Amino acid sequence: MAVTARLGAVVACVVLAAVAVAPRPAAGILDPVDFLALQAVRRSLDDMPGSEFFDGWDFTADPCGFPGVFCDGDRVAALALGDPRAGSPGLTGRLDPALGRLSALTELSLVPGRVEGELPASLSSCSNLRFLAVSKNLLSGQIPDGFGALSNLRTLDVSFNQISGTIPPSIAALPSITNLILCHNQLTGGVPSFPDSSPLLRLDLKHNALSGGVPTLPAWLQYLSLSANKLTGTVDQVLPRLTRLNFLDLSMNQLEGPIPASVFSLPLSVLQLQRNFFAGLVQPSNDVMIPMVDLSYNRFWGQLSPLLAGVGQLYLNNNRFTGEVPARLVQELVGSGGLQVLYLQHNFLTGIEISLSSSLPSTVSLCLMYNCMVPPVYAPCPIKAGSQNTRPADQCPEWRG
Repeated sequence: MAVTARLGAVVACVVLAAVAVAPRPAAGILDPVDFLALQAVRRSLDDMPGSEFFDGWDFTADPCGFPGVFCDGDRVAALALGDPRAGSPGLTGRLDPALGRLSALTELSLVPGRVEGELPASLSSCSNLRFLAVSKNLLSGQIPDGFGALSNLRTLDVSFNQISGTIPPSIAALPSITNLILCHNQLTGGVPSFPDSSPLLRLDLKHNALSGGVPTLPAWLQYLSLSANKLTGTVDQVLPRLTRLNFLDLSMNQLEGPIPASVFSLPLSVLQLQRNFFAGLVQPSNDVMIPMVDLSYNRFWGQLSPLLAGVGQLYLNNNRFTGEVPARLVQELVGSGGLQVLYLQHNFLTGIEISLSSSLPSTVSLCLMYNCMVPPVYAPCPIKAGSQNTRPADQCPEWRG
């Protein structure tokens, strides 16, 4: 009789802690370790004003029915912290190390908010973790080296935080990583080297303080953004093997040397190389069909290639280009072809091959200021182009008027 009473009391307590629900694959109660881990997560986080995310976390009910909690049987398989609707306030507090006790966790995400503190190193115990995204918060500290043990991790996104230190080499060696998004942080050191076998498709490290050169990268990379760092050296041996790139941004670094002609044949939607020390001729081997090309604020020289006429927005300003503007470029612009923006200001160009007596279409932008010629047509230029129409004559030895 006493045994039966004690058993009934235990069952009653368990039911109060977690109630099994029908939609779960297997009827039962949430694993006690996961239950306690979720309680710790709740204690360490709170709603920002206007957010009601945690109003649905009532631990007298089944946690598998909580907002953002997704279970597989009696284990937590995915955790999406915060209201995912656009414009909804996020969370405040810290990420509790107890997250590492959710050993069946495959996905962990955190909506933009004001969560601070360090990334829990204990997450390295979640060996099944495939997706980790905690962008646009106030997280600080370093990326735990132990994350290199997450052999199933495919996406790591800690962008728009205050993460510092170097990128652990173990992160680059992750065998399943396809998306590494660490942009807008305070990372230092170099861009890590990735093994040839890496399945990496997207590498976004822009707006950090990374230095050194650009290492050899996996050949099937599709998205590469390293802008706004302190990178140096050349890229003419790195870029040609990246034949699947559809986005390339190396702007605002200290990179130098030539740009291989093969770069202009890549299936790119954007090519941004502005504000570096790149130099040499720009000589694509075929018609360039990239929608946006920005080579401004470099040291490119020589004549403009007519093969650039297929570009939609072409920024070649603030370089050392000479000679006349190819007729094909201007024809595409004036004839309302594919070329919509042509910025050529602050070069050493000496003329245009065809007359621009007719007015430009209102849908296009052309700037010719501060070259070795008098612009034959009025076209509004950006304010930063200055107010001088023509270079001083002593800077234009080849100009004959």
